[in-house]
Amino acid sequence: MMPHSAHPTLGQSSYPRLTRSLSAIESWGFGLTAHISWTALVPAIHFALGSQAIFVWIPAVIFGMLLNYQVKRLGMHFINVAGGTPNYASKLLQHYPGLASYAAIGYLLNWVSYLAVNTIVLKDLIKVNLEALGIACPDILLEISFTLLPFIVAFSGTRALSILHLFFVIPAFGLLMIFCVQGLCWLAFSPASPGFFPSNWPPLSFVDWAKWFFFVTYATYSCETASSFVADSRHPTQTLRFLDVAAWMMPPIFLGGSWVVMRLATNPNLQDNAFLNLVAASQPFWGRFAGVSVSFLLVAASLLGSATVVSNCPRILYQLALEKHISPVFSVVSRRGVFAPALTLTLILCLIYLIWGDVARIVAVGNVGWFVSFMLLHLGLWLRRDRSEVLFPRISLGILLIEVVVLLVGGLAWGWLNLLIGLLFPIGVMAIDAVIRRVNFPPFHPSWWMQRYRTRPVIIIKDSVILQVSILIFLLCSAVAIGWLFGVKLNQVATAGGENIFVVLLMSVAFVGVAIACWTSLPQVVAIAEAREAAEHLFTVAQDGILVVDDQGIIQQANPATESFFGVSPSELQGNYLNKWLPALVYYPDQWIKRSEQTLLSNGKNRTLEVSISDRPHQDFQEYVVILHDITQRKQAEQILRYSEAQLRQEAKQLASQLVQSEKMSSLGQLVAGVAHEINNPVNFIYGNIAHANQYIQDLLRLLQLYQYNYPNPGTEIKKETEAIDLDFLIADLPNLLTSMTVGAERITEIVLSLRNFSRLDEAEMKAVNIHEGIDNTLMILEHRLKPKSNYLAIEVIKEYGDLPLVECYAGQLNQVFMNLLANAIDALEEAVENGEWGIEKAALSTPQIYIHTQLTSDNQVVIRIGDNGIGIPENVQKHLFEPFFTTKPIGKGTGLGLSISYQIITQKHRGKLQCISAPGEGTEFLIVIPLNQ
Repeated sequence: MMPHSAHPTLGQSSYPRLTRSLSAIESWGFGLTAHISWTALVPAIHFALGSQAIFVWIPAVIFGMLLNYQVKRLGMHFINVAGGTPNYASKLLQHYPGLASYAAIGYLLNWVSYLAVNTIVLKDLIKVNLEALGIACPDILLEISFTLLPFIVAFSGTRALSILHLFFVIPAFGLLMIFCVQGLCWLAFSPASPGFFPSNWPPLSFVDWAKWFFFVTYATYSCETASSFVADSRHPTQTLRFLDVAAWMMPPIFLGGSWVVMRLATNPNLQDNAFLNLVAASQPFWGRFAGVSVSFLLVAASLLGSATVVSNCPRILYQLALEKHISPVFSVVSRRGVFAPALTLTLILCLIYLIWGDVARIVAVGNVGWFVSFMLLHLGLWLRRDRSEVLFPRISLGILLIEVVVLLVGGLAWGWLNLLIGLLFPIGVMAIDAVIRRVNFPPFHPSWWMQRYRTRPVIIIKDSVILQVSILIFLLCSAVAIGWLFGVKLNQVATAGGENIFVVLLMSVAFVGVAIACWTSLPQVVAIAEAREAAEHLFTVAQDGILVVDDQGIIQQANPATESFFGVSPSELQGNYLNKWLPALVYYPDQWIKRSEQTLLSNGKNRTLEVSISDRPHQDFQEYVVILHDITQRKQAEQILRYSEAQLRQEAKQLASQLVQSEKMSSLGQLVAGVAHEINNPVNFIYGNIAHANQYIQDLLRLLQLYQYNYPNPGTEIKKETEAIDLDFLIADLPNLLTSMTVGAERITEIVLSLRNFSRLDEAEMKAVNIHEGIDNTLMILEHRLKPKSNYLAIEVIKEYGDLPLVECYAGQLNQVFMNLLANAIDALEEAVENGEWGIEKAALSTPQIYIHTQLTSDNQVVIRIGDNGIGIPENVQKHLFEPFFTTKPIGKGTGLGLSISYQIITQKHRGKLQCISAPGEGTEFLIVIPLNQ
């Protein structure tokens, strides 16, 4: 099992991802590759089984069609997953990462083997035709050339390869369909037909059936290739819908074409040669064009198959890397769609196959991992059978059981050694990936590749015309020279197969030409296109007006911004003289000043424009670019600045006055603290002695009561004095008097304590304090404003204190904020009462209220809400609440600094936020949020 947590997690934005650059029809082209590959498979099974081969093709086609429908459903669910079927299998088996990686890599290795087989087939085809012309070419040179050819195109970007593939796959697929349909019609209706059905059906053993079923799934299971390109298709749903078309193209090609070959290529001397079998099958209805047509089909199958491999395999590795099944280096892709690390690994695996060199063994070994991959896909479908993206789960289970038997029987029929190697090869690749993860070699890390992608080329060809013409001359001269050389050879050697080498050369030269263009001309074309798009984008989105005028001053082009200048659409501007709107430009553009200021009358107002003019010479004509920049506001600002010096001096004096007042306010805390300290000493003296005085008086009163009890008849003088001082009232009222004095002293003590706590002179530094205590002290200072008066109702304070721990803050400054907010709330409520807001009707419903709510959030933020049910604040006033000197209070009441200073204390000193939430008639709430710990 591959560890998929062995590499660090990379940020999703650390390097580019796939862009949806392919059109739907380009992705469809890749989905037809497997159909064309039928031409290489049918001769082998036909030679081995004869007419019984159809019984192998029928179930294989049915299973393949069901697979296409299932893959389409999976693709709709995993719409952003690249790589198609193998990566859908890894998604289904995500709880079994080892099996998921094995399934995807086994699928990948089969496609890589397809590239190696195509290389060998093309090499043999070229070599045979060249030897007929007396031209010797080393095998190693041909193998390297045909292996590197698709990679050269792929390393230049995705679009060139997809367009090249589409260009040839359409005629190749069309020709193949003609072969199948015309062949079936010829068998059914031609007088020369040997008959549509064979005269006898030889027996077919189960071992032979399993062996060749294992073989033909190489084609029937691969008709879902278009799904690999869903993640970079501009229309992914259209790409997936093509799987339905690909499924219904399987019966006419795999069944119909096989039937034509079975009935018409009956000469046993043809053996398993693809060219000879297809020529023999097509010659009855194609005649002398059979050879060249078959050559085109075979070469197209090989070259297009190779192009599909280098497009499909990197996407499989890319998606596996994204899902952390393999090293993250394989998820690197350039903005042009080049999977450099994944392509490099694909090339290495292909070379390993080529070194092996035996087509039969390559096919057998590659097909083992392929077959196991689809077994694991069907296993995943059964395990996830309750999911909506799974179709036919029971059928998938049945196919899985059949595939298990076919793998054991058919795989062994191809040789136990090939079966073993095929089963171990994916594990070997997984081991290679484990080495890549752990070796500290720069190319094994994404950052190394991304640094090269971000680096601009050192050599920039400014004048690409010389390069393009030179390449064109080279290609034309090379084409003429090669054509002349082969013409001479064909004249010297009498051969009927000359047209075959022509077909091979035609397609090979096309691939080579595109490869050369990808590394020379196309980058220049792309650069020119990007520069044009960038210029058009700037022309469209520019805020300044941009006009293009001819040498007569007639407007040829105008960007959208000009409509705001002239009041007409750009299309209406075209064909008019520019001086129609800017009369000062009275001459031809070559006499205009390069930079000037012009006055434009727009909507009854004069606007000042800065006009910049530059000429743009062309090969055949002259143009001028006019840029219009509105500087009206700048001119107005300059004028305002010229006349506002005195006003600024006055505002400076006012600011100085306000700053002095702010300084006085800041010193008020020291004064309050000093006064509180001075008051505190005598109050403590009085309060401390009241208890003793009360005790003494109680003792005297008890003594007096004893005298009255023991001497009930006092003398006359005592009676007169008793009546004069009203002794009974004195005895009754004196304890009440002492109690009142005690309450008064306690009240003074509380007020002094509140003043000291409010000033917090001894706590200028940040420390942890009780927020609720600060709020209560502030309310105590403001208590006289909360009580009812002759013309004001009492203000009710509702406290909803949460469970707050000690909060780190500048306590004195935070108390100043509470004072400002609560005082403003009281002012707002008093104003509402004065305005009749609390008349008789509303007074019956509610009273003026201030509510204070505190809480601690889950992310350790202290939230304090101070609100009132007053008249609210209009929206236009809310925008300016926290600006210095802004106030809605009448002159002489307030400085306009309270909320501004409060905002600075909360946001700057405490790294919090202060927000006003209000609407007219709905009251006002101020929200304070500060961190629990600074």
